Amino acid sequence: MKISTLVITFFLVVNIGFASEDWGKTGHRAVGEIAEGYLNRKAKKEISKLLNGHSLAFVSNYADAIKSDRKYDAYKPWHYVSFPFGAKYHEHPKSEAGDIIVAIEKCINVLKDENSSNADKTFYLKMLVHFMGDLHQPLHIGLAEDKGGNDFHVRWFKDGTNLHTVWDSKMIDFYGMSYTELAANTDKLSKIEYEKIKSGNVIDWMYESRALCEEIYENTEVGQKLGYRYMYEYTHEMRSQLQKGGIRLAKLLNEIFS
Repeated sequence: MKISTLVITFFLVVNIGFASEDWGKTGHRAVGEIAEGYLNRKAKKEISKLLNGHSLAFVSNYADAIKSDRKYDAYKPWHYVSFPFGAKYHEHPKSEAGDIIVAIEKCINVLKDENSSNADKTFYLKMLVHFMGDLHQPLHIGLAEDKGGNDFHVRWFKDGTNLHTVWDSKMIDFYGMSYTELAANTDKLSKIEYEKIKSGNVIDWMYESRALCEEIYENTEVGQKLGYRYMYEYTHEMRSQLQKGGIRLAKLLNEIFS
């Protein structure tokens, strides 16, 4: 095999693109809406300035919308990270194009930097809202060989689809709630439960999503027909991931704008 072919093959394994729109529009908006409820006064004020009065839910899909513009192609690999089950993020070869961990760190650094322009802060705030949603979509902490479940073909009731899309939007759409209804009907948490969700850091939260991803693969077969039983088994996990994403997004924003 030629060296050039080896390089291309390695790049595809480490950094292969995902086609789906992580959590779909409804899921991302729910994460943004949930986060709004946990922002402190100062964070709300600074965010309102940067977003010209718009909400986090309003801008939550910005990072997907800009995919249609070629000048933003460099940000496409920032929506996910891929490494083998059983491997550790820091030990596995990294993509030179970046990943979701790099993306979130970049957003935080720009927002904390007093020398950043308001335009840059606004851009990276929008991106952070989206990437924190992506971090909690378990298939975005997935495997390169099947493109984060995009090539893991299943059936959703009578229709052919893939595992990534099931977690992006099929379950949320079937559940039938708007993003405001999802945000308004999150589980009631005790103080201990709330503090536990907030604890840790981005890497810890990534590994939590990875554990759920591995469980999903253990319990799902290629070609399997998913439907009512799957909803029964995973609806709570789906709702919990949205709630965690919102709480943790608010935690980061409160720290950034403190």
